[in-house]
Amino acid sequence: MSRLLFVVPPLTGHVNPAVGIAGELAARGHDVAVAGHARVIGELVPPELPLLALPETLGEADRADIVARSRALRGPASLKFLWEDFLLPLAAAMAPAIDAAVDEFRPDVLVIDQQAIGAALVARRRRLHWATLATTSAEFDDPYGVLAGLGQWVADLLRDFQLAQGVPAAEAAAGDLRFSDELTLVTSVRELLRNPDVPGHVAFVGSTVGRRVRTASFPWEWLDPDREAVLVSLGTVTREAGGRFLRAAAEGLLGLAARAQAVLVAPPGLVDDLAAAAPDDLFVAPFVPQVDLLPRLSAVVCHAGNNTVCESLSHGVPLVVAPVRDDQPIIGEQVVRSGAGLRIKFGRAGPTAVRAAVTSVLDTPGHREAAGRLRDAFAAAGGVAAAANRLEKLAV
Repeated sequence: MSRLLFVVPPLTGHVNPAVGIAGELAARGHDVAVAGHARVIGELVPPELPLLALPETLGEADRADIVARSRALRGPASLKFLWEDFLLPLAAAMAPAIDAAVDEFRPDVLVIDQQAIGAALVARRRRLHWATLATTSAEFDDPYGVLAGLGQWVADLLRDFQLAQGVPAAEAAAGDLRFSDELTLVTSVRELLRNPDVPGHVAFVGSTVGRRVRTASFPWEWLDPDREAVLVSLGTVTREAGGRFLRAAAEGLLGLAARAQAVLVAPPGLVDDLAAAAPDDLFVAPFVPQVDLLPRLSAVVCHAGNNTVCESLSHGVPLVVAPVRDDQPIIGEQVVRSGAGLRIKFGRAGPTAVRAAVTSVLDTPGHREAAGRLRDAFAAAGGVAAAANRLEKLAV
């Protein structure tokens, strides 16, 4: 049996895929642990997976400030902020803590989230076997397009970061800390890419849903078997800034109450008045068991976060996507390009636009057929089992 250490950033959407794969390896008898910031990820890691808590580098106020400043940014400004104000400072703070975690756990393989750059630095510096876990396929789908200079800017940042951390110049210029050249696991399918040709060490493993600690109750008897069900979710971060959109979605879907019920994931107080006025048509909660709900859904409205998109498509559920920032426009484009859904504008879509898009997704057979083809692709990709198989080979 092997020892594998997963390293994740303090971002919920990056933790669940890692935990799914780690849980599969642990069930096979391997010694597996997760390194991360306990304040953010502690509740997401199952008790059977040891958590190596990294020192907290940001207080709640600092973390809230970063989130607040990021909300108004789009495009290149958002990318610049992500790297300069979050990822690189996080990397510099994580590196010594990961060094200590490696000394403590002594892994045969490090499995490093694509945004945990500090851990990749440690793996390279110590000549350890390591795999990248890419929780989005955006970097494999021409993410910078005509703005090729942005891609070079990121590469230069990573080179300079390595030089500042003592990596020799030739070595810093030779490799990209975002991608292990031994194994890179991508939680998506290549059928969503514009160009599906990738190097042999890059493996698309589909949706890595495994055991999750955070579960939510749901009134399953509320679902009307004679009506379709539509889920609206903006993830764990975007929803806090998505009040206008969520209310527009609720109002728009209430206009379809004769044929569909709406399940809305929203903070308390945002649309409670609408749910109280139409309790049989609109269910609102801060958390829902999304994976368990998917087999009962006819459509999903979301911000094009990779986890929600891939989980939906792995069940053959078509989407209406409203990307906000970061990789979401690219993932949203993948959905539209594949035929498995439609895109609307997050900042402008009102009730009429949401209702029209959902109606089109429900009524147009092509969207469900495309989602069905992708469901088959996700099944063939293998999920957590395929990812575990790859990591076992690397650990030998």
